[in-house]
Amino acid sequence: MSKDNKAALMIRNATEQDCQNLAQLSAEVWLDTYATDGLRSEYLEYVNSTFKVSYFQSLLEQPDYRLLVGEKSGLLQGYILLNLASHYQTPHNGYEIDTLYVLKSCQGTGVGRALLKETARKFGTPVWLYTWTENAANQFYHRLGAKQIGTLSFEAFGNTINNNVYKFTTGNLI
Repeated sequence: MSKDNKAALMIRNATEQDCQNLAQLSAEVWLDTYATDGLRSEYLEYVNSTFKVSYFQSLLEQPDYRLLVGEKSGLLQGYILLNLASHYQTPHNGYEIDTLYVLKSCQGTGVGRALLKETARKFGTPVWLYTWTENAANQFYHRLGAKQIGTLSFEAFGNTINNNVYKFTTGNLI
């Protein structure tokens, strides 16, 4: 399919009609990011049990969560999920960006940056997020001026997963 590069990117609140596309986009981005050496049944079980339409429908009903989507010509290209009640160590680090996913084919086109800017405009800063140390998104966050403020580690799939914690302030995003 050809891309309409002249169409404007629209950032808006997610609706129930977006949930199926959000589930599929999440599965694709998650597998592309974490299954770098190939597929394992544990990965597919995780993706299929986590990224369900019902999961996104439930997020739309939770008062502490906000879900924004980026679309161009009616096609979903990415989304950002915010947890307004989550804090890293102290409330002074702001609320959490739980997830920022952009389809691989749309990365580098401004979708992620636009989602972050709209987040800052609508909900303010500071805001924090964490990302796997091996994720290419680390370079993206550095380019936008995010400051690393810590690390988080957890166990998954029999491995320790190390993550960088970043904080954005108004100057970084607006």
